[in-house]
Amino acid sequence: EGVASSSPGGRERARTAESRMLGRIRALLAKAEATGFPEEAEALSAKAQELMARHSVDEALLAAKAVAVEGPDAIRIGVDAPYEQAKAVLLDAVASANHCRAVWNEAFGFSTVVGFGGDLEAVELLYTSLLVQASGAMSKAEAAQQAGGRKRTKAFRQAFLAAYAHRVGVRLGEVAAEAAVGEELLPVLASREVAVGERVERLFPATATTRLRGVRD
Repeated sequence: EGVASSSPGGRERARTAESRMLGRIRALLAKAEATGFPEEAEALSAKAQELMARHSVDEALLAAKAVAVEGPDAIRIGVDAPYEQAKAVLLDAVASANHCRAVWNEAFGFSTVVGFGGDLEAVELLYTSLLVQASGAMSKAEAAQQAGGRKRTKAFRQAFLAAYAHRVGVRLGEVAAEAAVGEELLPVLASREVAVGERVERLFPATATTRLRGVRD
């Protein structure tokens, strides 16, 4: 099996399957961004996360059979103002659900996400989509605020995005926990988690936690 998976034909089949999977994920996220119903958007995003989790398991299984074992990579993802704290929390939630770790650098406006290749791609794809979805949901919530006689406020938007990030984190965590993983793959996933943690420690030997500021509404 190891020889077949590392052959040109095996790699080509793997790339084709990966391309098809990513196409399905992108289509689900596009529908989530386009719908005007929050419940439908959440369900579509959760389905995309389910496919991402399945893809991650498949990739880990293929990697375990490969002759050469690759380590985790790191990418930078912009976390722009305004409401950058809430956005950093959202990115952290997406990263955690996809076997990655995110470290936010507030001063430079980005987070470094550490993980294996396919997982990093999933994180960037889902985070970008969720930002679009959050913006649309926040606009609707603000419209309801104004209809009720309340003014648009920065505090409201900050609190809304913080709550959105928390809700997304809970939902993605539930989906990731439900992913079917065979017993033979548990040691592989555990070793990948350790490798990601060690890479984070090497890149960022000194990190600190912070509380969300300005969430009062």
